[in-house]
Amino acid sequence: MIRIATLAALMALTAAPALAQTVTADEVRAAADGVHADVIAWRRDLHQNPELGLAETRTAAFVAERLRGFGFDEVREGVGRTGVVGVLRGTGEGPQRVVALRADMDALPVLEATGLPFASTATGTYLGQTVPVAHACGHDAHVAMLLGAAEILSEMKERFSGTIVFLFQPAEEGVPPGEELGGARLMIQAGALEDPKVEAIFGLHVVPGRPGTIFYRPEGFMAASDRVDITLTGRQTHGAWPWRGIDVIAVAANVIQTVNTLTARTVDPTTTPTVFTIATVDAGVRYNIIPETAAMSGTLRTFDRDQRAALVERAEAAIGHVAQAYGATAEFSVTENAALVYNDAPLSAWLAPVLAEAAGEANVNPATPATTVAEDFSYFQTEVPGVFYHLGGTADGVDPAMAPPNHSPQFDVNEDVLVVGVRAHVLSALRFLEREGA
Repeated sequence: MIRIATLAALMALTAAPALAQTVTADEVRAAADGVHADVIAWRRDLHQNPELGLAETRTAAFVAERLRGFGFDEVREGVGRTGVVGVLRGTGEGPQRVVALRADMDALPVLEATGLPFASTATGTYLGQTVPVAHACGHDAHVAMLLGAAEILSEMKERFSGTIVFLFQPAEEGVPPGEELGGARLMIQAGALEDPKVEAIFGLHVVPGRPGTIFYRPEGFMAASDRVDITLTGRQTHGAWPWRGIDVIAVAANVIQTVNTLTARTVDPTTTPTVFTIATVDAGVRYNIIPETAAMSGTLRTFDRDQRAALVERAEAAIGHVAQAYGATAEFSVTENAALVYNDAPLSAWLAPVLAEAAGEANVNPATPATTVAEDFSYFQTEVPGVFYHLGGTADGVDPAMAPPNHSPQFDVNEDVLVVGVRAHVLSALRFLEREGA
């Protein structure tokens, strides 16, 4: 009886999951080097076949096929319209934490001018028109790096406990025309953070910067972004008789000056950066006719919700007064495109040495200045603690300050830095799952 009991105990012990074993930074480095050629090939394929927001059908299928090929426990498609969620569960024994990694998939209505042999010649539909489409923001690199991390982690799942959720998000580039929600909010609405319930989330973005460097800051890192629309209505008249109508062109000129003055003279730039830009003016069809209407649009970037609300209120009142002075009317609306990217402070401090494992301590800056560009990763951070960081991807020997910025037709990514992003993804997930305490 004793021998039978002992044998049963030994069999139970053999069948139990192995204790999770810490994966070293050197092991991650070797694994990332091993998938680097694949990551580059994936990036080039995606770069050559870009798709606009909520039209990323080929990209989503590309991602799902590879996740299934890596042996993922669960791959869900159509999450938030065209998003993909991959779930990878560690088989090691230990704490059952859940962490998420995110990459965005959509491209922009931009005519690429990089001259790359794999440059995009794709087109898509935007605002009812056929437009050129290009990965002018680096989302092709984001998808490829996260796929590289997925492959590595799938091969290490017996070395960790807990669960890693991979979010491949559509429609990051603002709310698509005719849509109310962008990709992050659509995925949240579809339960991407709930099944399993995510405890923390990490993401990265390639930007101009010294190759392979990582930079971010705790708390407010990237601005909240609002779209501003203004419609002015006057009375059409001959260009030679402006006094016989109500000149919306003159009103539009004064509105632009008013907006510029509001941000320069009513907001303290030493507290939080604020940008209010009028970027489009659409009015008139003929050189000698003053039109009846003028439509304007722009962007507002802020880091403080109360300050934003006060500025919006002042702007609406001031623009209305300008229009009234000419006898015109003004319609003013603000649409939120992205919330403030707010990096959880304790998590940001915890992450710094993890990123140093990935990129080298001298290449990580966890106290970089805030930036007025925006990211809808922010909406994930309103649900769970998260950290978003930037990866420098400028070509070797080029001054990042002079490199084509994101959204430029010439924007490109130094493919040598992709391996750093893969390491950062892998290590941030592994170290979080190993982390003790809350």
